[in-house]
Amino acid sequence: MITYKLLVTLLHICLHVLSASASPSPVPVSKELKEHTGLTPFKVINRRIIGECPDPNPYLDIKLSASSPLADEGNLTVTVSGVLDPDEDDWLGMISPSNMHISDCPLNSLMYKQTGDLSSLPLLCHYPVKAQFLSNDPAYLNCTKKECRKYGDDNECLVTTCAGSVSFHFVNIRTELEFVFFAGGFHIPCILKRAAPIGFANPNQPLYGHLSGVDSTGTAMRLTWVSGDATPQQVDYAEGKSAISTVTSFTPDDMCGDLSPAKDFGWHDPGYIHSAIMTGLLPSTSFSYKYGSDYAGWSKDISFRTPPAAAADETIFLAYGDMGKAPLDQSVEHYIQPGSLSVVEAIADEVASGNIDSVLHIGDISYATGFLVEWDYFLSLITPVAGHVSYMTAMGNHERDYTDSGSVYETPDSGGECGVAYESYFQMPTQAKDKPWYSFEQASVHITVISTEQNWDENSEQYHWMQKDLASVDRTRTPWLIFAGHRPMYSSQDSILPSVDQDFVKSIEPLLFKNKVDLALFGHVHNYERTCAVFQNQCKGMPAKGKNGVDIYNNYNYTAPVHVIIGMAGFTLDIFPDQAADDWSLVRISEFGYTKVHATKENLSFEFVNSKTREVLDGFNITKAQM
Repeated sequence: MITYKLLVTLLHICLHVLSASASPSPVPVSKELKEHTGLTPFKVINRRIIGECPDPNPYLDIKLSASSPLADEGNLTVTVSGVLDPDEDDWLGMISPSNMHISDCPLNSLMYKQTGDLSSLPLLCHYPVKAQFLSNDPAYLNCTKKECRKYGDDNECLVTTCAGSVSFHFVNIRTELEFVFFAGGFHIPCILKRAAPIGFANPNQPLYGHLSGVDSTGTAMRLTWVSGDATPQQVDYAEGKSAISTVTSFTPDDMCGDLSPAKDFGWHDPGYIHSAIMTGLLPSTSFSYKYGSDYAGWSKDISFRTPPAAAADETIFLAYGDMGKAPLDQSVEHYIQPGSLSVVEAIADEVASGNIDSVLHIGDISYATGFLVEWDYFLSLITPVAGHVSYMTAMGNHERDYTDSGSVYETPDSGGECGVAYESYFQMPTQAKDKPWYSFEQASVHITVISTEQNWDENSEQYHWMQKDLASVDRTRTPWLIFAGHRPMYSSQDSILPSVDQDFVKSIEPLLFKNKVDLALFGHVHNYERTCAVFQNQCKGMPAKGKNGVDIYNNYNYTAPVHVIIGMAGFTLDIFPDQAADDWSLVRISEFGYTKVHATKENLSFEFVNSKTREVLDGFNITKAQM
């Protein structure tokens, strides 16, 4: 017997096949492209022809738990009722903005190669922000929530329908949301029902304030936030001081390449990015601020701590790479970094303790990769951290790389963002736009931050800057020199695409050795690995065991830098190969977490903390004391 749902599905498949006959089917995606793009069935839904399902069901309805405009963050329950034949492939998409056409874009097939699918089928004209299968509600497939829709003459129920509810987490992305009920899964989706759009109570609300340093004095800090309002706003701080924001934004024309998600179906209006510098502060001191305007609204009062000034005695900061974000509901999203939630929770607790001076996030920041709405979700996620201490960042491949864009690596990893979104949201003390290298000093530490994604060869502007910066460090004021960038110089990780670029190593490693860099921090590889004091693949110095069993590197007689990969803050972990480690590799751990650096004038201690258990999985000291 052919069920109602089967009949509808067969009709839709027939329509799909007929409409697709003029276009080739999706072709297999190479493993190399999957490595770059994080390809998932949900991601390539934009490869499908979307139309209305041939469904005469008069009972379908979608109800939202909120009928009024939405707050700035929360959870919204979406209930689909009147379903005649629940199916495991039924799903809800959260579309924004709601007035976007969600059928297909047959004339723009060449615009979508960055999904990793090389077919030329048309796509959804706008990418769903989130999606959930109705089967996330156990009552849906079991039809526990039954409702009789039609009775016979003898009061017998002739038509029974089913219902299911799922909860979506939302943040204020300034545009309306529309929830669309699809059949056919992600492979042959068609539209069954659309809910009425719902908007936010205040699309102009100033949100996602995050701090960064502007110099090494500890007396000034930059606050950056997002609003739907283009008029300059202000930050009020330190009991009576205020500063007016400068306002920037970006458009699809600012994204790179003619064929990228960031220019087209991944685009979402970023609103306006406000930035103001708070001056006249004291280092290593707690203050409070609020930001906004009487027209757009104000944030709550937020406490923050300034970092210690250069040459001060002591500092503690956190460091990691490759964090990204994950949904706070059961949704499928474009790119999910499963460890990010536990890491953010753990580092937020560290910051709340009042003992952390700053955070260093060295590349692969949000993993938005051309799907711009995900920057809002990422900024919301890190607010409990970045709103309270200086959040310093480095450029990664998923922020910058794109063909013919000036990046060293011509891969589609940024989805067409080419650093524009990253530099707009995270305004570091760099020399100029698209030159994201800089340095800063914090107590006894000088930190040199580079872009591994832009030209670093011996004739480049960045190389000459590195030469000058490393040579200028006064080791009597800041005895510790830390070098940080995204791609590593040493890694045990095997990959189709090598984790280590030997040209990069050949150009830059001698600079580290010549200038006696103590510690080199890198991400890109999604695990934790620590080396001996290494140069040109040779161990120049090995740590000794201290009384408590912790490794101690003695830099009183300098040998070489210690390299540490810290890319284990969110992205799916890389598993180390089974073969024995190279001699230079001392510790290899594949667990989610973050690192903590505690530096005084005489000693630098380093810990790798498991974000779930809060256990210290590795620790070492570097000392300059004569032993």
